[in-house]
Amino acid sequence: MRGWWQDLTDLVLPAECGGCGRPRTVLCPECRAALSGAAPRRVRPDPEPPGLPVVHAAAPYEDEVRAALLAHKERGALTLARPLGTALAGAVRAGLGHLCLPVPKGLPTAWDGRLRGDNGQLRPGGGHGRAPLSGTGSLLLVPLPSSRQAVRARGHDPARRIALAAAGELRRTGAPARVLAVLRQRRAVADQAGLNSRQRLDNLAGALEVAAGGARLLASGGRVVLVDDLMTTGASMTEAARAVRAAVAEIDPYLDIDACVAEAGERMTEATTVDTDRTQAARRMAGTSGVDDMICAAVVAAPPDSFEINRN
Repeated sequence: MRGWWQDLTDLVLPAECGGCGRPRTVLCPECRAALSGAAPRRVRPDPEPPGLPVVHAAAPYEDEVRAALLAHKERGALTLARPLGTALAGAVRAGLGHLCLPVPKGLPTAWDGRLRGDNGQLRPGGGHGRAPLSGTGSLLLVPLPSSRQAVRARGHDPARRIALAAAGELRRTGAPARVLAVLRQRRAVADQAGLNSRQRLDNLAGALEVAAGGARLLASGGRVVLVDDLMTTGASMTEAARAVRAAVAEIDPYLDIDACVAEAGERMTEATTVDTDRTQAARRMAGTSGVDDMICAAVVAAPPDSFEINRN
């Protein structure tokens, strides 16, 4: 009821800018530029949690962007969902290129045909009945879940609302995107405030799961993008990725290619350094799986220092 009433009052009463408070505008041009004016970039928290997928963010979490996210999440400024969703859609587009990984030379011949698509790129799940990643398969946005208590207190689910707006923006520009809200909390977790990166990882370990039937929807085809309004330490995104990988791998054995790829990588890294590109490709491939090839992540904002970390 609270969410419905807020939607109605947002239509009737004059709005104020969610970033700076300027009257009679949802988001003024200056604040909109701070949110979506720059190209989305890859972000990496420091330390970077093991298992964190590639994450892109639209803007640094500061000043007007911080104010807009808090206004939407905590104060129920629901009309901000559309500009926030537009920013998230930009981060999603930026991340999709990281889902295509070329098959390195030297991969065992028996696996090469199953892993390659017609364009020479890895297929998600080894090409087990799916379109190549760079093709026209569906784009699945999976929002990170809020606890039931948080949803009741706020009157809405911020990440899901922004994901729906982002999917609409992506469809408007020709991308067949849809939202799959299949992640659930399987146990209670402590308040994250005041916890460091390691403590947050421990607090969230095993806390999420894919709802019944959700794994089959995720594995049915398409590219999976985990989405949220904000990433700080990356602990929540890492746990979400773990839950998706585990659920999909359970129902699709063709996605479990770790052993084969790792073996190929070991053989290739033992080779001479004459073929440098080949050795580097093996190291990139070692330990990855078909599930990893179909997952990336996107957020509206991340801490400014996570934009500055640059690793090769």
